[in-house]
Amino acid sequence: MAVWIQAQQLQGDALHQMQSLYGQHFPIEVRHYLSQWIEGQLWDAIDLENPQEEIKAKRLLDSLIQELQKKAEHQVGEDGFLLKIKLGHYASQLKSSSPVGSLMDSMSQKYHQINQAFEELRVLTQDTENDLRKLQHNQEYFIIQYQESLRIQAQLSSLATLPPADRQLREPSLLSKRATVEAWLTREANTLQKYRLGLAEKHQKTLALLRKQQTVILDDELIQWKRRQQLAGNGGPPEGGLDILQSWCEKLAETIWQNRQQIRRAEHLRQQLPIPGPIEEMLTELNSTITDIISTLVTSTFIIEKQPPQVLKTQTKFAATVRLLVGGKLNVHMNPPQVKATIISEQQAKALLKNENTRNDISGEILNNNCVMEYHQTTGTLSAHFRNMSLKRIRRSDRRGAESVTEEKFTILFESQFSVGGNELVFQVKTLSLPVVVIVHGSQDNNATATVLWDNAFAEPGRVPFIVPDKVLWPQLCEALNMKYKAEVQSNRGLSEGNLVFLAQKAFSSSSVNPEDYRNMTMTWSQFNRESLPGRNFTFWQWFDGVMELTKKHLKPHWNDGAILGFVNKQQAQDMLMSKPNGTFLLRFSDSEIGGITIAWVAENPNKAGERMVWNLMPYTTKDFSIRSLADRISDLNHLLFLYPDRPKDEVFSKYYTPPLSKAVDGYVKPQIKQVVPEFATPNPDPAANPTYMDHAASPAVSQPHAYGLYPPIGDPMLDADGDFDLDDTMDVARHVEELLRRPMEGQWSGQQS
Repeated sequence: MAVWIQAQQLQGDALHQMQSLYGQHFPIEVRHYLSQWIEGQLWDAIDLENPQEEIKAKRLLDSLIQELQKKAEHQVGEDGFLLKIKLGHYASQLKSSSPVGSLMDSMSQKYHQINQAFEELRVLTQDTENDLRKLQHNQEYFIIQYQESLRIQAQLSSLATLPPADRQLREPSLLSKRATVEAWLTREANTLQKYRLGLAEKHQKTLALLRKQQTVILDDELIQWKRRQQLAGNGGPPEGGLDILQSWCEKLAETIWQNRQQIRRAEHLRQQLPIPGPIEEMLTELNSTITDIISTLVTSTFIIEKQPPQVLKTQTKFAATVRLLVGGKLNVHMNPPQVKATIISEQQAKALLKNENTRNDISGEILNNNCVMEYHQTTGTLSAHFRNMSLKRIRRSDRRGAESVTEEKFTILFESQFSVGGNELVFQVKTLSLPVVVIVHGSQDNNATATVLWDNAFAEPGRVPFIVPDKVLWPQLCEALNMKYKAEVQSNRGLSEGNLVFLAQKAFSSSSVNPEDYRNMTMTWSQFNRESLPGRNFTFWQWFDGVMELTKKHLKPHWNDGAILGFVNKQQAQDMLMSKPNGTFLLRFSDSEIGGITIAWVAENPNKAGERMVWNLMPYTTKDFSIRSLADRISDLNHLLFLYPDRPKDEVFSKYYTPPLSKAVDGYVKPQIKQVVPEFATPNPDPAANPTYMDHAASPAVSQPHAYGLYPPIGDPMLDADGDFDLDDTMDVARHVEELLRRPMEGQWSGQQS
């Protein structure tokens, strides 16, 4: 939403012009509350001139309406009530609008303006071409007449050799003819000068429009594409629209080159026939301007189509693709240039953009870092595909204060040199990748990803490398977290308003702040991923990243089904469950363990008749789910009956249960792991007594070990501050049982079965 953030800083006439873009058909509130979503969509991927693209546009409009309805539903409080009504009204208004919607009309208007400007440039260029031909024709005729005047002058000079009588006879006629021709030459010289000035003024107008059109395409559209590419690094949608940008840039290149050739021809005509006047200075300025325009176009359209990974591990293969958007039109492929990739530090990138001398100033060694650009005839693209690069070593700079190696940013510099127009112009082109964090071990990936996420989310266009704000508004961070979460989990179910309130309470270590107040709170980078959460040895980001990793690897279908509430603390879970029947349970992410999820359920207190309590199972992690899935574990526990609020558990989870084993194979019965949870009948059970279990029904393969008495007695439960037993704070009973189950499988149990 960087564009919208900039728009909010406008003042005066610029602010009024921006406001005038929005109205009844597309209210400014929609642009404001959906700014992140709007700037993350592939608007350029839709060809508005193609009627067949209407289905794609309609789908985009439907997504916009859904996002708007979702935003309306999540409004709370007194102010939220009014906003909910207003946003809901706008959603209905958009739904009843034209098939492609008012937003598409706005995009169509923008495309129409660009295409209209290209048409105007085409007409102007054709007009100056016609004027140039006319000027050339007139000048050629002028030269012929000038030669005629020279011939007459030569004849007059030759009269001196004739007898006086013959000279007097022929001289008057030649003098008259000379006077007529010279008068015509004088008039025609003034006319030619006017033609030249008129042509130069038309070229000035064309170049002004060219520069304006180029600014729109390079400084607006291409910058927005790069911004979408950066957000894609955080899980936003693919940037798209590059082919449309290339077509625009190629039109620019073609028009610029035509005008450059015209200006060069006009200069040639001036040199053929020098006429005193301001035209020489004007042509010099025009030539300088057109060269500057084409230089800007070429250097700006040398872009990174596919970014290298932003968390880059040494000794690991990686890829990248660079592309020259105007390479085909300028025939650069006739002598394919070579591109070189190097890695440089943040300080070196700053020096490079200041045009300071950075020759041979690199921060590491990249293998396979040279590649020749290839021209693809079918697509008209000129690109270099680096497929097997590897960072052999990295040289780090001195770090400041609390900054760690995973906060240090580098960038991959791609550079090349090529010529156009038969070596008329030679270009040195360079482009920098998005910031890269270099790691040497997988354990650094979590913190490196935090640096990249923060940079991608909050970098401003045109910044000094690689400055980002130290603190941001909490809603801005929420948008970044939601985008990342949806991408990592590969789910359309993002973080709800309630989830975000929970995250705010965790991030700011406070459950007493009004949810509405979080909108105005700011979060610093240190709070995000430097300072540990109170009473924990991990940061807010490390906890959140653990949740994403666990969900992505093991819980994705259950999250998509809405079976996991997840972002609920222990007290909230207790309050929710105590109003429900015994056996009601919910799934929440562990507060105390990174990448853990626990089951909370309500049941009778075995120590006090008639009293109920909420139990919390010790958190499961990736290690646990690699042994037995969540659905199977829930199936194992017969005391779990209803998923909160009231859904029978089999209705939710049965489609994910592992089918039971049918028969023995080669005379062996394959053992099966099953999860059990002990029931604590008394505060201090007799160690000698057989323990009882909350889940009594077991498969034969599991009940046998139970009969052998392989389960150890369970010691005193550990009570939390509220007097509730909390398996979050005790030994991992489930894991211990599974370890015990493995022993008979590997030894006596399998032998007895055989």
